[in-house]
Amino acid sequence: MTQSIYSLIIPVYKNEPSVPALLIQCEEINAALQNRLEVVFVVDGSPDRSYEILKSNLVGKKFRSQLIKLSKNFGSFIAVRIGLEAAQGNFFSVMAADLQEPSELPVEIFNILSTSDVDLVVGQRESREDPFFSRIFSSIFWGVLKRFVFPDLPKGGVDIFGCSTDFRNALLKLKETNSSLIGQLFWLGFEKKIVTYKRKKRQHGKSSWSFSKRFNYLLDSLYSFSDIPIRVLTLAGALGLFLSLSLSLFIICARVFAQGIVIPGYAATASIILFFAGLNSFGLGVIGGYVWRAFENTKGRPNGIIQSLQKFD
Repeated sequence: MTQSIYSLIIPVYKNEPSVPALLIQCEEINAALQNRLEVVFVVDGSPDRSYEILKSNLVGKKFRSQLIKLSKNFGSFIAVRIGLEAAQGNFFSVMAADLQEPSELPVEIFNILSTSDVDLVVGQRESREDPFFSRIFSSIFWGVLKRFVFPDLPKGGVDIFGCSTDFRNALLKLKETNSSLIGQLFWLGFEKKIVTYKRKKRQHGKSSWSFSKRFNYLLDSLYSFSDIPIRVLTLAGALGLFLSLSLSLFIICARVFAQGIVIPGYAATASIILFFAGLNSFGLGVIGGYVWRAFENTKGRPNGIIQSLQKFD
């Protein structure tokens, strides 16, 4: 049997309706790569029948595959890491199971990796057919990350990437939890190239990439790869100190030079107390975020747990 050298990692979560079409697309990619494709499906605690459908339909496919079932939902980025660890190819690429990326994109990424000195290839969306509010939220999310955390991030963010064995091995050495996979990609360096593509309209199901998940991922990125929270807190503290000193100076001058002036003390005192109480709570929240993430990294727990792994040759 032809040895597989291209490994495609696909995290699966609530993708039951798209699994049959996904398998057809994998066969097309395998044919374009001359039957040298390995597909690693990582079912990330999906509550639907995605795992059962994959298990019953992978037998007899022309491409080699692995079917990994995680013990619960750990998140797509953890699923990608576990897929990269299990993959046995020489070049690796990641693709979503919602079929919004064209099948030609992984093939192009593999061709670039195998014919050039590039170690990382990232896909940049040049257009997308998502709903209006989804496009707005995504633009804000990726815009904030690019402006404040990852200046080299492509406009519109990264949903798909491919890498060489050297890059994969370096990436898997980063063991921190509650981190940003995209941030790790750009932090590692190496030679990289950007390819553009048109993101297709979602045909099946609903995206699980909710606003709350975007917000939590934004916080993880800020805490892991930026000191902006600390700088914002420092700036807020300096501004509060300036305002309090200005108000104190005003009160002293009023007492000295305006004899008989009535200065209501309750409002000023209450405002100062409330302001600094809020600033103190905000500061404790920022520091607590760093402390909690540092504590999580000292536990030594695995990022994800594999419940079962099957190989289909």
